[in-house]
Amino acid sequence: MVNFQDYELFKTKFYNFTTIDLNLYKERQMKRRITSFASKYGFTTYCSFLDHIKENEDLKNEFINYLTINVSEFYRNPKQWELFAEKIIPDIASRKNLENIKIWSSACSTGDEPYTVVMILNEFIPLKHIKVLATDIDVEAMNKAKKGIYHVRSVRELPKKFLDKHFKRIDENNYQISQEVRNCVEFKQINLLRDPYPRDIDIIICRNVLIYFTEEAKDMVFTEFSKSLTKDGILFIGSTEQIMNYHNYGLKPIATFFYKKTEG
Repeated sequence: MVNFQDYELFKTKFYNFTTIDLNLYKERQMKRRITSFASKYGFTTYCSFLDHIKENEDLKNEFINYLTINVSEFYRNPKQWELFAEKIIPDIASRKNLENIKIWSSACSTGDEPYTVVMILNEFIPLKHIKVLATDIDVEAMNKAKKGIYHVRSVRELPKKFLDKHFKRIDENNYQISQEVRNCVEFKQINLLRDPYPRDIDIIICRNVLIYFTEEAKDMVFTEFSKSLTKDGILFIGSTEQIMNYHNYGLKPIATFFYKKTEG
């Protein structure tokens, strides 16, 4: 790539084209990813690359899918999910009917996370009473999620009881999650850095995404998450993340990577 000025112009034009604001992502990481992708296709400036993807829908979708850093698998960091199942859900169940619980998987990628939530909840209530909202900026990732087909690598951490109960093996390398579980998840496109957030949520899950955001963007997201949560609602973040100034958002830590909203 040629120079810094070209990248600044690229960010402006890219925002006008996609409404994705690259200023809210850590520049060094994002610039490196974009450079790597564009160079692979032989482009020497960011703007020449942008002009091309404006005319090539497939490449544009591939680029946005690459840009949004979709790294996901079932039961990623198992100890956290065990805590979710053994402490967080029972705590909410002690004060609310789980059939009315509102859960938002806010950067759901290919669906591994919201489907994990459904399988855990099914240990407490029937599938027909479970509904999880799953959102992401990447429509292609969510389209994959709706099909529910996953490589064996994606389910390697999943407890055997879930694999046996909710999946069928469709070939040597892939499993498909049941239609009954898929029916429990509503997928919707939401850009956390731009779009309105849902309200009155009991549990928000946002794991391993905010590490790519600037401090300004994180502050905005945590502020909006707090507004979205009900009193005593839970925010579940990733193992590489921590909210240092949680008091600013009306949150308090209740376990590692779990925060409760303390204010109405």
